[in-house]
Amino acid sequence: MIYEAVATTMCTMDPELEALLPHLPSIDLTDPLAARKHLAERAILRPAPDTTGLQIEDRIVPSEPPVPVRIYRPHQARGAVVWMHGGGGVMGNLDTEHPWAARIAAASGAVVVSVDYRLAPEHRFPAAHDDVYAVLTWTADHADELGVDPARIAIGGHSAGATIAAGVALYARDQYGPPIRFQLLSQPSIDDRQQTWSQRNFTDTPWHDRHNNAAGWRHCLGSGQATQYAAPGRATDLSGLPPAYIATAEFDPVRDEAIEYALRLLQAGVSVELHQWPGTFHGSHTILSAEVSQRQFAELGATLRRALKD
Repeated sequence: MIYEAVATTMCTMDPELEALLPHLPSIDLTDPLAARKHLAERAILRPAPDTTGLQIEDRIVPSEPPVPVRIYRPHQARGAVVWMHGGGGVMGNLDTEHPWAARIAAASGAVVVSVDYRLAPEHRFPAAHDDVYAVLTWTADHADELGVDPARIAIGGHSAGATIAAGVALYARDQYGPPIRFQLLSQPSIDDRQQTWSQRNFTDTPWHDRHNNAAGWRHCLGSGQATQYAAPGRATDLSGLPPAYIATAEFDPVRDEAIEYALRLLQAGVSVELHQWPGTFHGSHTILSAEVSQRQFAELGATLRRALKD
């Protein structure tokens, strides 16, 4: 059984994804070190992405502390995206994100600046956000060097990376920081309070469930109170933010809070494209053997390409 609380809806899982469920590795974020090791081992087994036509370079962004990034440059790119990996804020790095960052660059035609932000619980909020904001500022300042238009810089990511992207967009607005052209938010965890219907009912979903979501928030926040930058769902004013694309998965505890965030952005006058993918679960877009997952990833690239065009 996929999850007991909503067993009656099991028949709506995408058939290709459902067939893969018995073979999916389990994830437990209560032990960050074990989770990181497990993710790194799985990443090694993935086929290498096609990087034809991409210049790939590892750099260090000067900050305190310095922030490692990996830059993917397609031929004749005009725009850029500061891109964050997922992993609940406790796992993931440039190498585990490499297959997806390369695909985003190839599909969008944008320079992808993949950020190796600091992880919790060793580095709690706002460490990751500080790293990403430093990279956003550096990207804007070095637009000429990167060969991109400084007016065409987006921010985005998967899961926890999307959460950080949304929080940094809020922070950049409030600090009158570098202008952000677009937010590309794939399955963001928007609210630490976990009070939505999907949070209450999706307690045993594949890969990411209420238990892991709560563990990630505990690691990232510690005993501190969540601010709007850590949990954008807490923000009371969403006006003046960049246009956004928000993707959600049907069987995902963070589904409803992301949909509610999209609606609140619209009500604040922010242009939003919301795509709720039926039959999917959190992170299933990375299982590229499934047709629906291929469509999800292709749409991320195509959406970014449109957002950064002339």
